[in-house]
Amino acid sequence: MLMKSILLKFLPAVCAGALLTPVQAGQTLDQKALASLKRMSNTLAGAKAFTYQSRTISEVPAKTGQSLTLFSTADVALKRPDKLRAHLTGEAPHFDFYYDGTTAAAFAPATKVYSLSKAPANIDEMLAGLEQETGIRFASAGLLFSDPYKVLTRGLKSALFVGSSTVNGTPCDHLAFRSEGVNWEIWVESGSRTLPMRLAVTYTDRPNFPRTIVEFSRWNLHPGLRPGDFIFRAPPGSHEIPFLSVLKS
Repeated sequence: MLMKSILLKFLPAVCAGALLTPVQAGQTLDQKALASLKRMSNTLAGAKAFTYQSRTISEVPAKTGQSLTLFSTADVALKRPDKLRAHLTGEAPHFDFYYDGTTAAAFAPATKVYSLSKAPANIDEMLAGLEQETGIRFASAGLLFSDPYKVLTRGLKSALFVGSSTVNGTPCDHLAFRSEGVNWEIWVESGSRTLPMRLAVTYTDRPNFPRTIVEFSRWNLHPGLRPGDFIFRAPPGSHEIPFLSVLKS
């Protein structure tokens, strides 16, 4: 899949230990986990712009029925409320995505094809519309919304503070959550920045329960981004094809 490899549906702490609050039979929401997730979400929501790099391990179905493991990397830039850019490389098809507030563009360098589509006026509506119209989900989408906490906790069935951990030398809170069709974990930096450092998602509504793991690095909450950085300019020799044809190819 050209774009599926990058494109998920995606309370203050009241005691030093995990406080479990009954929601329904067999379901619990750990307030310490929610508090850590809220701090992380506030950090991202408060940033007018940010950039990061990520390394993703994804399981995708093969024609034989087994799951294949693909490794990819991404450079992502976001400027609120209406600018987003992603550049993907690795085993998954190389792919560039641009959104400038009016147009969404997808470009495949290997085949020199691109697609353009009119888009809503902000990132929130663009991401929601993309999933609704194409069925495409990508694991870290929830982090890009203007209110990540609202998106990440929508339909939440359980929340658990797993414990303290370390991701690439950075102390983190390890949190685990369950939503409809998705089990997911996130490792949140426990220092002053409270940024996401790792995300693990298991899609329980798909055959074989495929899993995606994303590790984040090089966060910059004050990047020097310009409007022109998010405008797609078709390279010489490239040609346009229908947007949905690219996404579902």
